[in-house]
Amino acid sequence: MSDAARLLSEATDVTLFAHVNPDADALGSALALGRALRRRGASVRVSFGWPGEPPVSLRSLDADGLVVPATEVPEVPPTLVVCDTGSLQRLGPLSDRVGATIAAGGDVLVIDHHVANTRYGTHHLIDERAEATVLIVLRLLDEMGVELDLPTARCLYAGLVTDTRSFRHASAATHRMAARLLEAGVDPEATTRPLLDTHPFRWMGMLSGVLGAAQLEPSAARGLGLVHTTVRLADSDGLGSEEIDSVIDVVRTTSEAEVAAVLKETAPGRWSVSLRADSRVDVGRAATACGGGGHRLASGFTADGEAGDVLAALRKALDEAPLLG
Repeated sequence: MSDAARLLSEATDVTLFAHVNPDADALGSALALGRALRRRGASVRVSFGWPGEPPVSLRSLDADGLVVPATEVPEVPPTLVVCDTGSLQRLGPLSDRVGATIAAGGDVLVIDHHVANTRYGTHHLIDERAEATVLIVLRLLDEMGVELDLPTARCLYAGLVTDTRSFRHASAATHRMAARLLEAGVDPEATTRPLLDTHPFRWMGMLSGVLGAAQLEPSAARGLGLVHTTVRLADSDGLGSEEIDSVIDVVRTTSEAEVAAVLKETAPGRWSVSLRADSRVDVGRAATACGGGGHRLASGFTADGEAGDVLAALRKALDEAPLLG
């Protein structure tokens, strides 16, 4: 932590990356840290590989206008910070900036909480026990002596409330950190509602069709049950990524299945698969077997081909995945 604080305190030009299709933990981490560095006089930019701009629900977090399109990121950033990103692949088209920075003798600081992080930087600040990357960023800001103001606290709270599933996976220490953010002025209802409880009307029609096509396989996932559904391009037309990503949170409520999966078609024949487990199957290992990764109870991967073939590979991976506890 002290090495990372010293590195950033001496940096004068810093680029911060979130992973592709950033969530609140990735973007909130980058924006909170970027804001602190900007206030210290550094030139700062925040970006991600795709889409071209942040999800609607996250745009209000960028109070300082730090987010720039991927096309405006320097070819060789002198100092690069990558937040909440377990591997280079998760950076998409910006992954080459990591190698370019290292080759030029620059610094790449990776801040993350994923168990499967591949340690692709020059410096690593990784705590696999942290429930969210924003918690690591908050500790780093404390190490740097940064005052916790309201815009920074909002970025951190957004990442914390989403990655802990509204604090259902939060330790006592994490609740105490959340209290610090509330004491800094965060309005929990105003911050959380656009992240978790707001969707356009079109979302309801999509959800109705997608849930109606869901299938339950009681014998899958080592006999603990798998529920899955598919969101095709025609289903998601006119909707943002956050609406599509929210489907897994409804599917996972199926009581007869330990594992939930949603196959999201991102291009013809290309799928982004979200996995969630209740408590017993390590879906992180299953995702890794399919070329992805993530946490033990929440993970994902991308795949090409027919939906049926992707599901067949997933069934095999789940049957081979270890049980937890």
